Amino acid sequence: MSRPLRLFISPCPNDTFMFDAIVNRRIDLEGLEFDVEYHDIEQLNEQAFVRCADVSKCSTAILPAIGDAYALLDSGSALGRGNGPLLVRRKGETTPLKHIAIPGEHTTANALVGRLFPEIECRTPRLFSEIAEAVERGEFDGGVLIHEGRFVYAERNLELVADLGLEWERRMSLPLPLGSIVVARDLGEELAVRVDRVLRRSIEYAFAHPGVSREYIKQHARELDDGVISKHIALFVNDFSLSLGDEGRRAVEALVG
Repeated sequence: MSRPLRLFISPCPNDTFMFDAIVNRRIDLEGLEFDVEYHDIEQLNEQAFVRCADVSKCSTAILPAIGDAYALLDSGSALGRGNGPLLVRRKGETTPLKHIAIPGEHTTANALVGRLFPEIECRTPRLFSEIAEAVERGEFDGGVLIHEGRFVYAERNLELVADLGLEWERRMSLPLPLGSIVVARDLGEELAVRVDRVLRRSIEYAFAHPGVSREYIKQHARELDDGVISKHIALFVNDFSLSLGDEGRRAVEALVG
């Protein structure tokens, strides 16, 4: 490859944890170079639709829509159990949810609401980090929290309506595939395999040296509390991140098939 690969990821701890060894060149990159950009998940989705990045994080829900341009990598997915988006509302409210905030029209979180709560038809996209406060102010009946927000909502005047991940697991008996890493098909299979191999090596390094990436993570995280960051990583980075495997691929197919 004669030029650096454009790598787009989110600033959230799970992504920066997995990609730290690549970005900070702690491992053998097999001759690859990367220009890294950080974007909110919905921005990543929108840019994937127009093939802006060579390698990108995206919501798993959009894989069919970008399949002509991108291929799913075996490594790097945010997929697991007990890690789903949370549907919340103000404490003490009892009326049916009619208008909620979602972290993006194309997110897996929105796809889950549509599948699990089809009666909630009015769903307005908001930046994920603004949703909890907007619900607390009364701008919406409820909201869907992802990333760090799912760990700190109880500190606000909010209560849980449903854990969308647990609802998915009850119905499908599969882990929930939230986010994926994809590579542009026009780069060719050999380069895609090399990117996948380097990414797995980066994640293996992160698991073996969990404290090394903390400074880099904090440069980009919305929530800087070490406890929250550790919980975030533990929830979203796991064996499925190293390799989807058969079960992980079945989960992806159940969501998008």
